[in-house]
Amino acid sequence: MIMTAKEILEEIKPLGSDSYKRVIFNHGVKEPCFGVKVGDLQKIVKRIKKDYQLALDLYDTGNYDAMYLAGLIADDAKMTRKDLQHWAEKACAPLARWTVAWVAAGSPHAVEMALKWIGSPKDLIAAAGWSTLGSLVAIKPDADLDLAQLKELLQRVQKTIHSAPNAARRQMNNFVIEVATYVQPLTKFAIQTAEKIGPVNVDVGNTSCQVPFAPEYIQKAEKRGAIGKKRKTVKC
Repeated sequence: MIMTAKEILEEIKPLGSDSYKRVIFNHGVKEPCFGVKVGDLQKIVKRIKKDYQLALDLYDTGNYDAMYLAGLIADDAKMTRKDLQHWAEKACAPLARWTVAWVAAGSPHAVEMALKWIGSPKDLIAAAGWSTLGSLVAIKPDADLDLAQLKELLQRVQKTIHSAPNAARRQMNNFVIEVATYVQPLTKFAIQTAEKIGPVNVDVGNTSCQVPFAPEYIQKAEKRGAIGKKRKTVKC
């Protein structure tokens, strides 16, 4: 059964929770928002699967829960450059780091848009760019990656991370970890980069989040045998 964005909003509104809403607001979510848990949204994903137009319509509602759901049902392969740019410009912090990046990474325009975004003076758009690159290396075979380009990007992170805006700085640190973890030919170089960078300070607001110290995080990934193991999807 084909549903409209309005019908889905009506369906998810009663699922909202004020307590959960308070939690996600500490992470940068903005109104309008119902406070629907991801587990409840996933039930709708199982029913809808993928729907390009519905995803666009949900995102354009401006409701955080609907926008997050949009990313989960988006047909990434059909997303245009214009679609992705629009999503990036409308994203709050969590949507920039997750939804926009996940969908962009699965699109045909992943590298192009990510490289454009990381040069943006807008912190959240730059963060979306670095997160897109991190998501991309997690799902794409090494043979399909431009390793020389990734190495240059690691060098760029090393030179600029400590002067980068807050959200971008956080995702740059994650990018180093993701390259080390998912791109085995660059693991050693990424570790060396992480060691040169050292601890990265990020304002995580009123949350219990911690910014990982990249060398230690990568070392743990090595111990559990995770290096080089790709993910089927970054969406969750």
